[in-house]
Amino acid sequence: MSFKKLNPPLLEALERLEYETPLPFQKKVISRIKSGKNIFGIAPEGSGKTTAMIISTIQILESEAFEDAPRALIVVRDKEAAIELEEQFKSFTRYMDLRIFSAYDQPDLDMQKGEIYEGVDIVIATPHKLFKLFKATGINVSQLKLFVVEDAEFLLKTRDYNDLIRIPEHISKCQYLVFTTAFNSKIERLKDSFMAYSEVVEVK
Repeated sequence: MSFKKLNPPLLEALERLEYETPLPFQKKVISRIKSGKNIFGIAPEGSGKTTAMIISTIQILESEAFEDAPRALIVVRDKEAAIELEEQFKSFTRYMDLRIFSAYDQPDLDMQKGEIYEGVDIVIATPHKLFKLFKATGINVSQLKLFVVEDAEFLLKTRDYNDLIRIPEHISKCQYLVFTTAFNSKIERLKDSFMAYSEVVEVK
């Protein structure tokens, strides 16, 4: 798959950011994500996993805002990763109206619930904060299309893993993506919860 098979606002963003040709992993994984499959994306550092995830998310959301409920939930390891990923998304969505919100452990839960209720398209969150939002009915999943775990190596931490696997219990249906540099035992165990019918896309 080339970058030419994406929607026009996304193609304009790629041109502005000087992305010309997909890397081997991006070429393999973006087309599989576009087909609607649940995917384990496995590739080493520098292979373009995060960019592939950002491109795929924006493509699935058609580069535009829609109603109020989040349509993509992206789980990251900590506050710093959430803030960094939000900035990376915003570099792509500068001329789009997609709304992106980061939720991490320090701020007040009610304040974050209120901001999400006002209307967002993409929520980036730590596992613990996202699970707390679900418990407090702070996430409306009626429009959810995509659930992503970014740089999933952090799941070796027991609390993060336990919080993560509880979240899909609140979701009726969506597409699941997990990105990692390599399988570890806990990542592989996700097959027993919400990744049972997934495909592995790997570049070494």
